[in-house]
Amino acid sequence: MNTDLQYHIALTLISGVGSITAKQLIAYCGSAEAALTAAPKDLLRIPDVGATLAGAITSTRHAALNRAKEELEFMAKTGVQAFTFLDKGYPERLRNCEDSPLVLYAKGATDLNAPKVVSIVGTRSATAYGRQQCENLVRDMAALYAPLVVSGLAFGVDVCAHRAALANGLPTVAVMGHGLDMVYPSQHAGVAREMQQQGGALLSDFTSKCRMDPSNFVKRNRIVAGMADATIVVESAEKGGALITAGMAFDYSRDVMAFPGRVGDKTSAGCLKLIKANKAALIESAADVAYNLGWDIPKKQPVQQSLFLPELSDDEKKLFELLTPTEAQSIDVICRSSGLSMPKVSSALLNLEFSGLVKALPGKMFQRT
Repeated sequence: MNTDLQYHIALTLISGVGSITAKQLIAYCGSAEAALTAAPKDLLRIPDVGATLAGAITSTRHAALNRAKEELEFMAKTGVQAFTFLDKGYPERLRNCEDSPLVLYAKGATDLNAPKVVSIVGTRSATAYGRQQCENLVRDMAALYAPLVVSGLAFGVDVCAHRAALANGLPTVAVMGHGLDMVYPSQHAGVAREMQQQGGALLSDFTSKCRMDPSNFVKRNRIVAGMADATIVVESAEKGGALITAGMAFDYSRDVMAFPGRVGDKTSAGCLKLIKANKAALIESAADVAYNLGWDIPKKQPVQQSLFLPELSDDEKKLFELLTPTEAQSIDVICRSSGLSMPKVSSALLNLEFSGLVKALPGKMFQRT
């Protein structure tokens, strides 16, 4: 059993110990184990750790360690893995956020440190317009720079982003507001399975058996915002979870982008609010996302086409090589350049025209097609 992980998990289960405080305890004590086994007098020497918190740690640490042991057993049975904020597999972008989780649970195998990561969020009441913009965006991102797509598996824009990623062969991650012993909403369990099968993952900083609470979903938004290069708001009312996520991304100094929508539409009010406040860049396409982030879009290599010519006579080949597709020549010039007689040139040009290799223009002018 991973004792170090057990102590990290246990530390997250102590009432009053949040992400920032947990990291502070570890920094001062040297490890999660040292923080949990420290004497009250030693804990009181740590800045911002008062008698109440020191008492909570010393009085509940044994129960927390036992619960953490149960969680490790659950993980072993279900294939869930966990990363502490010090582990290599922990999302580096998220690690740089002050309130990032001490422990992050993952179900599925994907690179949480992919070169390009975008979070896509929006209203649960997505319109047909919003769904179309989301699908177009993900499709075009897949073709241009293939990012990891992060969202929250909620109704509306979230699940649309996940489904679009799956349809276009992109890995996608869902950040959950509960433990990984369940999927909420249950209607999206199939999408969650497909995500894991196609190289994606479910993420959470909640242990199994965690009680469902609306505040959990606000808390999980910091992960959605923190682990991405940019947060994109597709549609949102003037208030809602998408705007909370966008605000967190803005506070993390991450790029925030939004589709403008239509003035007067309820589901566009939040996007317009972000744009007017200069908290989000207005975007219309995947190319706009790349431009704002400074990502290079690979230039398409010109298609090299082999020229297949029908069987041509020597005179026809000579004329074909003389002509170009950019400049028309008169029949008199062609005769002088080729050294062929007018009857031979006329006959050869007629055959080339029938073969679709040359086109005749007004004024007895000819040009290669």
